[in-house]
Amino acid sequence: MRIALDATYSVDLQPSGIGVYSRELLSGLAETHPKDEFFFCYRPKQWTRASPPSVRNVRRRLLQPPFPTFRADLFHALNQRVDRRLARRVVSTFHDLFVITGEYSSPEFRTRFTDQARRAAVNSDLIVAVSEFTAKQVSGLLQFDSSRIRVVPHGVHQHVTEHESQADSQRENMILFVGALQARKNVVRLIEAFERLPAISGDEARAETPWRLVLAGAPSGYQAARIMDRIEKSVCRDRIEVPGYVPQSELERLYSRASIFALPSLDEGFGIPVLEAMAHRVPVVTSNRSALVEVAGNAALLVDPYSVEQLQSAINQLMRDPGLRANLADLGMARAKCYTWDRAVQATYSIYQELVK
Repeated sequence: MRIALDATYSVDLQPSGIGVYSRELLSGLAETHPKDEFFFCYRPKQWTRASPPSVRNVRRRLLQPPFPTFRADLFHALNQRVDRRLARRVVSTFHDLFVITGEYSSPEFRTRFTDQARRAAVNSDLIVAVSEFTAKQVSGLLQFDSSRIRVVPHGVHQHVTEHESQADSQRENMILFVGALQARKNVVRLIEAFERLPAISGDEARAETPWRLVLAGAPSGYQAARIMDRIEKSVCRDRIEVPGYVPQSELERLYSRASIFALPSLDEGFGIPVLEAMAHRVPVVTSNRSALVEVAGNAALLVDPYSVEQLQSAINQLMRDPGLRANLADLGMARAKCYTWDRAVQATYSIYQELVK
């Protein structure tokens, strides 16, 4: 097959979930299917950051108006943007539609996003949704035939060795959050819950060390300034760390040191950090809504993200109970093993084969 893909988000300097997905899919497809020909397509702003292909079956192409019609069997838009049909068959991946459903962005951005999503649906033969939750939103909000939606979850790399799994007792009194500091991520309520927690609590050997909250993510997006102001005014400001966006190497270290992971988002199309925490044996507290329920399964404590009391109670349970932390760590590792990037790549390629016969 000759397959063109929109690789725009793969060169983000600070990749979020979409950037990670793009990199894993692009490299995985090219490496596992050497007999196929791939065109990695970049919009003008990202073209200069795109490195020359590292494998022989990949070529780069510029994606700009007037958009070319690729001599390819299929075009795959990796982030729900298809301005026009660019090949005989078109697939687009939808990650979420929270911009349409909630007050998580400006009205201007919501209008632009909604128009883009609708055009992508019209121009697509099949849509890949990263979760059942997102699939239902695509069907309901965009009136897209559910029989033409395929669910392919994101993946995660397995990091914990047997030696590391025995080092839970060496973790620090750290509650870790990973994600952009913006309204949708519900950071203010997480701060409020943290302020109600005892500073000293937990195992007897660790009880003398105060608990701290680490908010690892760029202060970007809707209402980021409000969140930063709330952090500065917190009565626990001396125990709240805001390192900003952290590269993957530093993120690995944070996961290996944290005792609790908290992601009380109001809306997620998937939630890769939940799986990353589980893969690193960090017990998880997350929301009982959107795709987070689907991803976490029975391997996390689920709370109403609008309830500071529930969030506080769940975190406090984990702070006080090392047995519960260990149990959730085991369940989380087993859960994370169900989601691999290899499986996502294989399932995506099967969709290509379904369309190109």
